Amino acid sequence: MKMKKKLAIGIENYKELIDKSYYYVDKTLLIQSLLDDGNKVTLFTRPRRFGKTLTLSMLKAYFENEMDWNGKQIENAHYFANMKIAGTGEEYLSHMGKYPVISLSLKAAKQPTFQLAHAQLCEQISNEFSRHRYVLQSSQLLEHEKNKYENLMSGTADEASYATALKFLSDCLKAYHKENVIVLLDEYDVPLENAYFRGFYDQMTDFIRSLFESVLKSNDSLEFAVITGCLRISKESIFTGLNNLKIISVLSQSYAEYFGFTPNEVQEMLAFYHLSKKQEEISHWYDGYLFGETEVYNPWSVINYISDMIKGDSRFPKPYWSNTSSNNIIRTLIEVSDSSVKQEIEGLIAGHTIEKPVYEDITYEDVYKSQDNLWNFLFFTGYLKSTGQRFEIDTIYITMKIPNEEIRYIYRTTIREWFQEKIKASDYHILYQDIFTGNCTGIENFINDQLSDSISYYDNAENFYHGYLLGVLGGIPAYEIDSNKEHGNGRPDLILKPNHPEKPAVIIELKRVSSFKDMKPACTDALKQIEEKHYAKDLEKEGYTNILKYGICFCKKSCMVILSE
Repeated sequence: MKMKKKLAIGIENYKELIDKSYYYVDKTLLIQSLLDDGNKVTLFTRPRRFGKTLTLSMLKAYFENEMDWNGKQIENAHYFANMKIAGTGEEYLSHMGKYPVISLSLKAAKQPTFQLAHAQLCEQISNEFSRHRYVLQSSQLLEHEKNKYENLMSGTADEASYATALKFLSDCLKAYHKENVIVLLDEYDVPLENAYFRGFYDQMTDFIRSLFESVLKSNDSLEFAVITGCLRISKESIFTGLNNLKIISVLSQSYAEYFGFTPNEVQEMLAFYHLSKKQEEISHWYDGYLFGETEVYNPWSVINYISDMIKGDSRFPKPYWSNTSSNNIIRTLIEVSDSSVKQEIEGLIAGHTIEKPVYEDITYEDVYKSQDNLWNFLFFTGYLKSTGQRFEIDTIYITMKIPNEEIRYIYRTTIREWFQEKIKASDYHILYQDIFTGNCTGIENFINDQLSDSISYYDNAENFYHGYLLGVLGGIPAYEIDSNKEHGNGRPDLILKPNHPEKPAVIIELKRVSSFKDMKPACTDALKQIEEKHYAKDLEKEGYTNILKYGICFCKKSCMVILSE
């Protein structure tokens, strides 16, 4: 029996993937598109785990005239023998193995201080110099150039040298190979996002700007460059004066099929692993993205889902994508958002759409200037998809919704949890005091404020409100809480019993209605129920003489409280 191809979970090296016969969704025609377009510098922005790093690894394997440390050529043509690019003709195949390549990932710069982040970037640069150290054998380099090269390779160069190191390396490689250089930069926005939240954004921006401008702008040694990241960062921030930059975002129709899996690619993969019956489920959970007008599946989730299914590790879909990256920007923006944002998030969870202006060139300094930036970050990082666009004056307006069930799960859990953590930080002693003194207005105001800060509108079944109050009141010191336990002739929702009989006991009966006008009658019915079913009888037998009886009614995010006289 022929062994099925393994699934490449977490493998981002193209050559390793092919060497070890992993299942590969062929994206090599991206090479043809890049050569046809002839852009000097192309920036691809896509959400996390949509194949950006693997794509750059594939480009490196195809274009690089790769050498070992002794200057012996490494043959890579066999990695593309059975790929789609192999059938495109000599016009494209002539570029295979032709160019020196500089390949750099910036994700190692996710560090707590600028010193550490800068050191990590310099180390990555040094490693790339070391990878090409065969150039030191060349007579084309002058002695002082070799000395500078060795200092950069060993990590002993000064800061100014590292700021322009990629330009210097490209010049050295061109001198050796007699060909212009291809530059591949991965995760370019990671250092900037990290620096913004760590408090050294200006320092990191200055360094990245110098690094990029020197190698990408007016560089006679550059053939072309490809950059990847999640967000487009304003030209004014790190791409100052770079007029040869072509940006391909999730709004662009070009290159849309090269990141993520198309429906046909998913169908082929499911058929290959005899899982075609899972088509509807996998579509419901992981499909729904639109890049330009192209339908796209989340590749990370699809691969993990199929792997779990064929191994028998799970019979059900999971939110594989939710823990693949930090969401600092989104969390921060949500925590400072107003009630309108919360209502819109509730609507999204319920399947509704929202329309927002989209600005592709945000800087991190602009994050808090407008709440519209929250929707921009949610959209460009994969938490929302486009279902329509319109153009008005000079602004694109996009109709957005949650793309699939996996992302809806993240909204229902992770994002709602952030709201709940904010709520839990409240001082509940104010509420407790109001309950024990019969201050109905104070109780209403406290609960209404908390409901306003939550995103639980569409969980407005009575058991949600019951669970909410049970959690809130669970912190009352020296009190025991009975929830739905038999008392008298029924089961009151909540009873608070103090350890000392001189303190007030509390009976709470909850109601939920769908119309605000029904709230007061419902509170009255709750109090009537307390009396008719003798909920206080057991408390009286135990010797409690001060018993407070509350009828509490909820309608959506509004609460009404009435105390029995």
